[in-house]
Amino acid sequence: MRAIVMTETGGPEVLRATDAPPPTPAPGEVLVRTHAAGLNFIEIYQRTGGYRVSLPFTPGSEGAGVVEALGEGVTTLQMGDRVCTAEATGTYAELFTVPAERAVVVPEGIGLDVAAALPLQGLTAHYLATAAAHPKPGETVLVHAGAGGVGLLLTQVLVARGVRVITTTSDDEKAELSRAAGAWRSIPYEGFTDAVRALTDGAGVPVVYDGVGRATFDDSLASLAVRGELVLFGAASGPVPPFDLQRLNAGGSLSVTRPSLGHFLRTPAERSGRYRELFAMLESGSLDVRIGARFPLAEAGAAQAALASRGTTGKVLLVP
Repeated sequence: MRAIVMTETGGPEVLRATDAPPPTPAPGEVLVRTHAAGLNFIEIYQRTGGYRVSLPFTPGSEGAGVVEALGEGVTTLQMGDRVCTAEATGTYAELFTVPAERAVVVPEGIGLDVAAALPLQGLTAHYLATAAAHPKPGETVLVHAGAGGVGLLLTQVLVARGVRVITTTSDDEKAELSRAAGAWRSIPYEGFTDAVRALTDGAGVPVVYDGVGRATFDDSLASLAVRGELVLFGAASGPVPPFDLQRLNAGGSLSVTRPSLGHFLRTPAERSGRYRELFAMLESGSLDVRIGARFPLAEAGAAQAALASRGTTGKVLLVP
């Protein structure tokens, strides 16, 4: 099979397409023929050496395709099932393996391109909206990077639950995308605290969803209402430096949480429940998954460079 194999860390050029032996599913796993693989920032960190991996290494945890082989003991999936996952290994390849309990069957009405683009960002949006914080219908929240992959989906999930959403975006085109996803207002990053206060009659918002990190953290805290919660789920601009916890008291008995997707997929029932709600939203038309770009598998380096440039909107896919 063809696969992207790293033998060293470095720039996009270390992602080389090569012939590799197909993986064999271990007990409890399935082998999937890849229809498309989703790109995520963790793979850039792995490629550059920010996250250490054992070399040689084939990146990728997210993808969708058709089950071609069953490992010993698998009874929940069948040959020919259309599945997607955010918890596989080596999806930058024509074939990948995944534990059967971490893959879900894709309903017939949903295309595999969409299924490949949904899992990681869709599950992230779902747990952020429903479990990492609990905004109530009618409340107003702030979502940073409203035109990004998570931002677009998170906005839609929140709006479907009756929550009013303010987003930050970096230009007019992205602001329009964010509003099309249901944002009540989309505002620039510069001076966003003042804008949020003005839009909420000075009260601030009960929840800020911040995947940007260092560049927005201080002003995100300043945008919160009394007893508000900052959900810090990423660090696109860099990690937040250590800070004095007394600031939370002074700001109005604030809270900060730093959640991670894996802690919200702890059981098969929790995983399937989140997917079930996302699939239902897709089928009803209340959720639209934006695919911003598709690259051939052999152009994985160019695909990662496009993602790292932050010039893309929505999801970037690799297609074998």
